[in-house]
Amino acid sequence: MSLTLVSGNKNYSSWSLRAWIAMAAAGIAFEEVLIPLGRPDTKERIKEHSPAGKVPVLIDGDAVIFESLAILEHLAERFPKAGLWPADLAARAHARSIASEMHAGFQPLRGHCPMNLWRPVERLALTAEVEANVARVTEIWRAARERFGNGGPFLFGSFGAADAMFAPIATRFHTYDIPCDSVSRAYIQAIHGHPAFKAWRDAAFKETLVIEQDEVDWPKVKRVPEAAV
Repeated sequence: MSLTLVSGNKNYSSWSLRAWIAMAAAGIAFEEVLIPLGRPDTKERIKEHSPAGKVPVLIDGDAVIFESLAILEHLAERFPKAGLWPADLAARAHARSIASEMHAGFQPLRGHCPMNLWRPVERLALTAEVEANVARVTEIWRAARERFGNGGPFLFGSFGAADAMFAPIATRFHTYDIPCDSVSRAYIQAIHGHPAFKAWRDAAFKETLVIEQDEVDWPKVKRVPEAAV
C-alpha cells in the first residue's frame, strides 16, 4: 500500500521537512502532495486531508497521521528495519526524549529565526530567550553525540528520527550564523551534507512563493545565487 505525504513549501515548512527527510533518508517510498502555505485557501485545502488543518499529514491507507512526531512513530512501526529509532534501549529512550523536547519547545528560537533555506548566511541578533534556546539545543546535541554518537556523524550515529526532528533547527543555526561549539557545528554540517536534505534544499531553491512573516529581512527577500527568482 502506497504512502502519501501532504507537505508545505520546502523553503519554509520546517514541520514538513521532519517527516519528508525521515522517509527519504530511510528509503521509504511515498507520493507527495504539496500545498502552498500562506494563501487564503491553504487551511481548507489541508483540511481535505486532515482535521487539524496543518502539515505534514501522512496518509497510509485508512490511517491519517497529522503530527510530525506521530508520523515518525508510525513509520517506525511500519518499517522497523529502517532503524528510525536506535536499537539500544537506553539510546532509544534518550532519542525519544529529545525528539519530544524538540516537538514541544524552543518557540523563541523558532519564531525569531524561521526556517528559510534560500536566505544567504547572515548573522541575526538574538534575544536572551533565543540564546537560552540555543544553549539548550547545543547541550542536547553534544550530550547525544558524546554518549551515543559512535558509528556516524548524527546524534545516534546513523541518521534517524531524532535527527529528522532537529534538522530544521540545524538549518536555522546555519542560515542565521548562530554561534555554537565545534561538536554542534560538525552536526549541522552533517545534516546539510545528507543526500536527503540536499534533495529537499534543491527543491526549495526552485520555489518562488514568498511568505512575508518568514522573511526576517522584509521587505527585502534575500536569496542565495542558486535559488529561483
